[in-house]
Amino acid sequence: MRLNKPRFLSALFLVLSTHLIGIASSHAEEKNWWNPSWTIRKKIDIDTTGKGVAVAEPIGTSAVLVRLHEGVFSFMSAKEDGSDLRFTADDHKTVLKHHVEKWDSLLNEAYVWVQVPDLKPAAATTIWLYYGNTTEAVAVDPAKETYDPNTTLAYHFADVSKAGADSSPTGANAEGAPPPAAGSLIGGGLRVFGQTAIKAPAPPLPEWAPGAPLTVSVWVKPSALQPNAVILSRRDGANAFILGLDNGVPFVEVNKQRSSAGAPIAAGGWHHIAAVADAGNVTVYLDGKSYGAVTAAMPSLKTPVEIDKDTSPAAAGMVGFTGEMDELQIAKTARPAGFIQFAAVNQGTTADSGKLVVVGSDEASDHEEEGEIMKHLTLIKDISKDLTFDGWVVIFLCTVLAVVGWGIAVGKILYLNTIEKASKEFMKRWEKISSDLTAIDTEDTESVKTLGGTVTNKMQKLMRQSPLYQLYHLGSEEIQHRMKAIRKVSFNTKEAAEEKKVIPGGLSGRSIQAIKAALHGGMVREVQKLNGKLVFLTIGIAGGPYLGLLGTVIGVMITFAVIAKSGEVEVNSIAPGIAGALLATVAGLAVAIPALFIYSYLSSRIKDVVTNMETFIDEFIAKMAELYKE
Repeated sequence: MRLNKPRFLSALFLVLSTHLIGIASSHAEEKNWWNPSWTIRKKIDIDTTGKGVAVAEPIGTSAVLVRLHEGVFSFMSAKEDGSDLRFTADDHKTVLKHHVEKWDSLLNEAYVWVQVPDLKPAAATTIWLYYGNTTEAVAVDPAKETYDPNTTLAYHFADVSKAGADSSPTGANAEGAPPPAAGSLIGGGLRVFGQTAIKAPAPPLPEWAPGAPLTVSVWVKPSALQPNAVILSRRDGANAFILGLDNGVPFVEVNKQRSSAGAPIAAGGWHHIAAVADAGNVTVYLDGKSYGAVTAAMPSLKTPVEIDKDTSPAAAGMVGFTGEMDELQIAKTARPAGFIQFAAVNQGTTADSGKLVVVGSDEASDHEEEGEIMKHLTLIKDISKDLTFDGWVVIFLCTVLAVVGWGIAVGKILYLNTIEKASKEFMKRWEKISSDLTAIDTEDTESVKTLGGTVTNKMQKLMRQSPLYQLYHLGSEEIQHRMKAIRKVSFNTKEAAEEKKVIPGGLSGRSIQAIKAALHGGMVREVQKLNGKLVFLTIGIAGGPYLGLLGTVIGVMITFAVIAKSGEVEVNSIAPGIAGALLATVAGLAVAIPALFIYSYLSSRIKDVVTNMETFIDEFIAKMAELYKE
């Protein structure tokens, strides 16, 4: 064979080039890794194109909500308070400000706000989430740095110690806010009944200057539709600004001038309501879309903002809002329509929210994606480091049970497959000779073994594996043994014997019963062969969980004993020992569950073989009794 040198050199050059490009790409990726102390990262795409959620209007700098749950984030790989989270721009250099509203490593859910500068409409923006730095003490960004300077109020209503904590740079913490209600729109929320006003003090809340721009937004979930229900109000003498719901119709009222009405919302559902004042007009947005408007310039207001109820005497005919509210924000600028739409979709729970902000897969520090199986194996490897000696002994014993059980199971399956094949071949021949057993009624043992000469040596070797063949051979030997003693008795003529279709001489009822007993004895021996060594599977089924439980109990006992001596009662000191102890139970169940399924499968197949043997014995005895009449 000749070697084509030009083609060979071209192929070699292609391989080397590809290899060098791969190395270069690897080095480039290594340079793009923000900080080697953070071992995991994931890509987050913010898509305002038609592939995600189409936003055509300008957006600008926005605090983007990133929802994390166990489906997209490995909580066990991060610090238990989420303090190792870091966000960067797509250049892997620019660190983005963020804060965690809620972090629950027990339920595996978190809500994180990230400031993304200058979001563009009809474009895809990529940011990166880094985590996995569980060894270093890392500082946490203050919440007020996440919002731009134009944001003057941001209430998450999520802080258990203080539900009215202001996350904006203003620091205008609410007065009179009740404890947060769990399970709201975004983590915790506020459940109100319209009885008591919650006040945002002024100062530090800045005044609203005459004609100045303003944006107020809030999520509400009315429990009932009420007339003139106040969500937020600010009054200063004759001047007033009110945001509310009138029988489900969102409205804004400026000095008694109310915005135009649209279709009412229903009770029991979350809706985003925003009011944007700019250039003598106030526009009301519902769920990110323009809903109504009123031509009115913002008046001068310096008093505190009241939430849920207007306590002013001038608020005659107004009632307090009843229901839930979340994410109340005020800005001293007129937010563009794209900003309002983006916030409504991003903070909501519709399917569009998942299309707008897409959280990608984990990338390890070697820049190879780690699959779900590898994640679990890595976790198990980490857990095994805290396993006690007793636990390792239990796992070793479980491994022995598993290896023995699987070996027996594979052998039994192969054996049953051979039996099934051999029995099919035997039954094909048996159906041909069962109508006339004279073909095997001979003292020639080879004729009996080959079913009257109908079976080759190769096929005979296969059929010997069949229990049916063994029973047939045993029955034939029993018949020959008894027929030798009665062969001397014969009919007068050969013609008479052929006419009566009866073999000269016959078997008595007692002889037939004896042959039947011999066949049943042979069947018992065959059943013993079929069930042989299955006891090891039952040992695995019954003993595996108990071995695992023993290892777990000992591991937990040792863990608590160590805690009692050290006096450290923390999750970090308890969890590894408990997790390691539970690994023994997992090992026991890993032995028992497959053994149980395999045992049930083998038992079913063995039962079929036994049924076939019983049927064959009955058929053999019936044919024999009919032919060998006494």
